[in-house]
Amino acid sequence: MGYADLHVHSIHSSDGTAAISAILKYAADFTRLDVIAITDHDTMAGVAEAVHLAPQYKLEVIPGCEISSAEGHVLALFIDRPVRAGLSLLETVLRVGEQGGLCVAAHPKAKGTSSLSFGAIEQVLTHPLAARILVGIEAFNGGLVYTRSNQAVQAASSRIKLAQVGNSDAHILSMLGAGSSYFIGNTAQDLRFALENQCTIPIRGKGLTGTSVLASYIPRYILRKLGWVSWNANPKEKVKFTRISQIMAGTSPRSVGQP
Repeated sequence: MGYADLHVHSIHSSDGTAAISAILKYAADFTRLDVIAITDHDTMAGVAEAVHLAPQYKLEVIPGCEISSAEGHVLALFIDRPVRAGLSLLETVLRVGEQGGLCVAAHPKAKGTSSLSFGAIEQVLTHPLAARILVGIEAFNGGLVYTRSNQAVQAASSRIKLAQVGNSDAHILSMLGAGSSYFIGNTAQDLRFALENQCTIPIRGKGLTGTSVLASYIPRYILRKLGWVSWNANPKEKVKFTRISQIMAGTSPRSVGQP
């Protein structure tokens, strides 16, 4: 049996605070995850690195992206290239399908971010082809802003014939695995089968709410704005802070301290 977190942000999202290597290191050492998806906002800039490094950390990475459709955010999984932002949800889903990918509705009805309504999701599901591509819905999101609405979302999600998943929507390392999906098997292909056959079980983590946001995310976000992010040299080393400019430039990062 396996666990997956299909909604993870890296430094390739403007609000992400951890390099790909740090995400893999934390997931390997401090979670029970077998599979993760890197789903940065409207970019796949970090995916190739993640797929390349993942075996060193004994993880599988699903190539993905969080796409900003006209109706709200949708997770695209098992894709080769991002889909342009701003298209209708139906067009977005169909373009993901052209790549052999699958879609999961991200944080439906979440406040404070661009989120799909249940009506928009149900409307797309009336399209026969799109209904085979949009296969899941985030019944639990362990993210910074959305946790308080999850009980109502989970109840509403159960009425739609889609795989229910749990994700972290992690923007900092300590959020990884705060929401996850339980499935039969432990590989990315096993997970795909579970999504397509509605066999996933959302696992609720503790998430971050209230003062935990101030204590955990905001300091890391400020450090990101100052140019410092979490990074890992190799699986045997600890995660440290490194200049984001060095990572982006592909130079050998100098690191200080431990996150």
